[in-house]
Amino acid sequence: MSALDKKQRRPLLVLLALALAAAASAASDVSFYPSAETAAAAHCEGTLYPELCVSTLATIPDLHKKSLPDVICGSVNRTETEVTSMSSNCSSYFHGKSLSERDRLAVSDCMELLDTTMDDLRATTSDLRQQQQQASAAAGRSTMDHAMTVLSAAITNQQTCLEGISYQKGGDVRRYMEPGIRHIARMVSNSLAMAKKLPGAGAPSPATSTGVRAESVRQPFTGYGQMVKGFPRWVKAGDRRLLQAAASGINANAVVAKDGSGAYTTVSAAVAAAPTNSKSRYVIYIKAGAYMENVEVGKNQKNLMFIGDGIGKTVIKASRNVVDGSTTFHSATVAVVGANFMARDLTIENSAGPSKHQAVALRVGADLSAFYRCSFVGYQDTLYVHSLRQFFRECDVYGTIDFVFGNAAVVLQSCNLYARRPLPSQSNVYTAQGRTDPNQNTGISIQKCKVAAASDLAAVQSSFRTYLGRPWKQYSRTVYLESELDGVVDPAGWLEWDGTFALDTLYYGEYQNTGAGAGTANRVKWKGYRVITSASEASTFTVGSFIDGDVWLAGTSIPFSTGL
Repeated sequence: MSALDKKQRRPLLVLLALALAAAASAASDVSFYPSAETAAAAHCEGTLYPELCVSTLATIPDLHKKSLPDVICGSVNRTETEVTSMSSNCSSYFHGKSLSERDRLAVSDCMELLDTTMDDLRATTSDLRQQQQQASAAAGRSTMDHAMTVLSAAITNQQTCLEGISYQKGGDVRRYMEPGIRHIARMVSNSLAMAKKLPGAGAPSPATSTGVRAESVRQPFTGYGQMVKGFPRWVKAGDRRLLQAAASGINANAVVAKDGSGAYTTVSAAVAAAPTNSKSRYVIYIKAGAYMENVEVGKNQKNLMFIGDGIGKTVIKASRNVVDGSTTFHSATVAVVGANFMARDLTIENSAGPSKHQAVALRVGADLSAFYRCSFVGYQDTLYVHSLRQFFRECDVYGTIDFVFGNAAVVLQSCNLYARRPLPSQSNVYTAQGRTDPNQNTGISIQKCKVAAASDLAAVQSSFRTYLGRPWKQYSRTVYLESELDGVVDPAGWLEWDGTFALDTLYYGEYQNTGAGAGTANRVKWKGYRVITSASEASTFTVGSFIDGDVWLAGTSIPFSTGL
């Protein structure tokens, strides 16, 4: 830090000291701060961007007389203004410039992500106001779980936008958009850090000498919840029955059939005809057949469910990819954003092939979504667990590089992860988790799964190296619990992304795994890697503690395990 930087920080430190002294002498009274400046310093303590935080809070009237939830709402409201401005700028840029097709896709992705971010921010203020009115501590925790989840997703949305324009390497689109997008991400980060101080969100521990709270790297996967009959509790009883019942016994709201025996011949047509913002489950039965199309379940298409005739029988298949001009975000064969989505007994495939690089089969940014007995087939970037809370049970995932990736709070339970034969000189990597902020409640938890080689790799697996994961972003977090790791897994276990990047700040853990690839004697020696020996530590990465699953999976027919 330069001398000038130190000099600029002194006023903030002085104000913080005054604020903490005032707080200590005035107990819980929200009006104890002697000035708005000292209130801002106290509220911004522990944020990643304190100067930005202080300048944001300075615009809130009577700051020193407001409660922390009201302060966070004020901060979020200021962020909404920035999102509105950025969305307008993107729209003007999109319609006013002569852009290449890839540029247009990248800007369009950003516009969609900004729109979703606005929904996340509005949900946050609603949660905070509701939390102040909660009569029980449990209800307050559930509300704060949701607030932490949507704020985490809002940060991820900005990062995804930046990823989409990163290929420009300093091109016009990137130069125009990057400053505003990063500014929004930092504002949301500050709100998330402040929200984490609230009851039910996980009390922060003191800052370390680096300014990052001690629990930031190893915080529990909050928000996933307890398990009931094999599923997170948020899968309701009626949904659980739907997921496990025989297809012949389900009364579908819509039927898709290639032979014309249903109301629709394409999945997209059935989705387009589904009700918006439905409060009840809407079931689309997709008969056996190969459906060559890209399918998008939009944010207003809530409570949809796809039921197929089985893995390999009902197949949705397409081939968008980055080499041919798509963005990774846009390449998905099936993209799901509408909350409470479920699917069972089908295959989703991106058939672009290994030479086409990033080519997503399924992208999920739908909160409280669950997948049962499904197969996801691709090569690089097969399963994009983009954001929010997700659960996969008894699913198969096939791929080569980073083929389970993203920044959701996601649990894969009793699934099969199969590494395929990559291109010559390539290595396989099962996961690439994208946590960019230490306060995000995100990560990939792989529990009671089989981690092995697909048939095309098994015969030649000695010619390729295969790893459990690598750190896509600075606070990457992935755990393997009670899983069977085949001998295809490299003895080192994990792979660097770029030199020493993120090796100290990531969290990679292994707990009671078995199989020829489970030995940890020759694993990496990174500061962020650990062999988990404590059951209590391991349990924080289960459905019961991570994705509030006891609430939303209990209503489905998907079996799930609550803990270890």
